[in-house]
Amino acid sequence: MDLTEIFCAIDDYCTQQKINWNMKILSPVVRKRNRKFQLSLSEVATIVVCFHLSHYREFKNYYLIEIKKNLKSEFPKAVSYNRFVELMPNALSVIASFLSNSCLGKCSGISFIDSTILKVCDNRRIHSHKVFKDTAQRGKSSTGWFYGFKLHLIVNDQGEILSFMITPGNVDDRNSKVIFPLVKNIHDKLFGDKGYISQSLFESLYEKGIQLITKLKKNMKNK
Repeated sequence: MDLTEIFCAIDDYCTQQKINWNMKILSPVVRKRNRKFQLSLSEVATIVVCFHLSHYREFKNYYLIEIKKNLKSEFPKAVSYNRFVELMPNALSVIASFLSNSCLGKCSGISFIDSTILKVCDNRRIHSHKVFKDTAQRGKSSTGWFYGFKLHLIVNDQGEILSFMITPGNVDDRNSKVIFPLVKNIHDKLFGDKGYISQSLFESLYEKGIQLITKLKKNMKNK
């Protein structure tokens, strides 16, 4: 999909669901000082999605080079980088809703579960970080400590997303409040890494018709 197709898909969804800047589910950050919005919510969400499809590794460079310069005609009302960062948390909720309702695949009986960290800032800047200060948390991954969120994801054998959830960074991958909503429409085999090793989780999922397959510890039994 190109930029126009992505925008149209997101904008149509926002129109159908009547999602806009004034909805109460959105963060009050964007309503600070009663500012008027120069970018639509659909445009903000589109920019965030397109960044992840680009070759850029840092969003700031992407925004300043692509949006403010190369795509100036497509986004003539693009706000400053700092202002856009304030708007991003609201766009993320729209993207999550859009994916959940429009872009999920079907379970084939072979699924894979994993999580990845979403750092919101360098660890040295945690105390000065403001955008996600009320929701982000410190967490630890295989690469060390980080500050931000976790993306929990299940995909099928075709790589299609089946379910996902974003949590604060300190939430365990095996947390029942994460796992059970994720596997609601999953059946048969579910493959995961060592982070999902848990005898109780294995048994709970097995009762639901799901066989969790991981590298086993010596004291664990497979069925």
